[in-house]
Amino acid sequence: MRTRFAFGKDGIDLTLPDDFDCRVVHTRSAPALADENAAISAALDQPIGCAPLAALAAGKRTAAISVCDITRPAPNRLTLPPLLARLHAAGIPIDGVTILIATGLHREATRQELDVIVGPEIAARYRVVSHDARNLAAHRALGATRRNTPVFIDERFMAADLHITLGFVEQHLMLGFSGGRKLIAPGLAAEQTIKTIHSPRFMREPLATEGSIDQNPLHAELLEIAAMARHDFMLDVTLTQEREISGVFAGEPVQAHAAAVRFLKETSLVPIPALADAVITSAAGYPLDLTFYQTLKGITAAQHIVKPGGRILVLAECAEGIGSPEFARLVASYPGHQEYLDAIRETPVEVDQWQLEKMALAGLGREIFFFTPGVRAQQLGALGAWTYENASEAVAALLDGLPRGAAIVLVPEGPYTYIRAASLSAVGEAK
Repeated sequence: MRTRFAFGKDGIDLTLPDDFDCRVVHTRSAPALADENAAISAALDQPIGCAPLAALAAGKRTAAISVCDITRPAPNRLTLPPLLARLHAAGIPIDGVTILIATGLHREATRQELDVIVGPEIAARYRVVSHDARNLAAHRALGATRRNTPVFIDERFMAADLHITLGFVEQHLMLGFSGGRKLIAPGLAAEQTIKTIHSPRFMREPLATEGSIDQNPLHAELLEIAAMARHDFMLDVTLTQEREISGVFAGEPVQAHAAAVRFLKETSLVPIPALADAVITSAAGYPLDLTFYQTLKGITAAQHIVKPGGRILVLAECAEGIGSPEFARLVASYPGHQEYLDAIRETPVEVDQWQLEKMALAGLGREIFFFTPGVRAQQLGALGAWTYENASEAVAALLDGLPRGAAIVLVPEGPYTYIRAASLSAVGEAK
């Protein structure tokens, strides 16, 4: 069986022997909207749970808009212009608008990336700046949540009269689903806030995982932080496999985001009959697979459809290497799944340790294999022993020792595919 996987910008083909029970599972979604511009306009003028955006902007002089960074395929070029038009019609001038790239602890956007993220015309005319989580002085202290998370949010966002987020909704490895509140924290939060919400206290919660939201304590924490930052309005979309817009959700952030999640669950959940013996997945290709850090999302998403003791192979180009210097250092000294979990349980939280923590939890009782040509085995600590120089070797290692007829699920779009075994789907939907 020959299957093409998302991998970098061009994709990669894998061929598997015919003596295995292979099932290819593609991303499912609602169809692309026939008139996305009309849908965006309607959502802005008839939002969920609040007055139209133009009415909210009336009488205000400044607005801050938080948008995704380069690692997310948010269609800002389509959603930003009509949103900006309504702000200006309400009296907010161009120099009263600040567009913040919600980097969290990721690196700042390059000049060229700004053109990709917001479009060259907007990048040239508006103030478009990257968030810097490490500069605490650039944040406003808002106190602490009920769970005692210290809250520091970018001062440029807080200083505006109107606070808006712009993103898209997909399953997320710890928040259940992305979008909405995530564009404030961790997107615009200081390192101190980000470390707390990514500590073992939240990361090891069983419900802090893909597709889980109603009882997810991390989701609740981020809603509280967003409320403290006065999250006034959001505009999120859902996307098809081809990254066209399938749904538009705007309005009061809690209600609008909940509507987007319901829509995504109804239109995107893909059931399979049973858990697989092995899964071959991707990190969804460019831009998500730019780094090894983001690659791990392919693994955590696949854990839901593989048997205990099963195997996962993830494919990712990793054109920018490992990720942040802090993450690279953690990966280089990675001792093994249980050893890592034990080592960080009671120690101060380090930047980016949580991504490895989520992978380690997925790796307990499972074998994980990597084809990530942008990084070398020597950079990956104990994970280097499970890393292969070409895709054929990685596939051969995954299949080695599996019985004839073993069930293998192929997930070409990786974490963008919301997939569950049929026997577990009802449980996942109830979360």
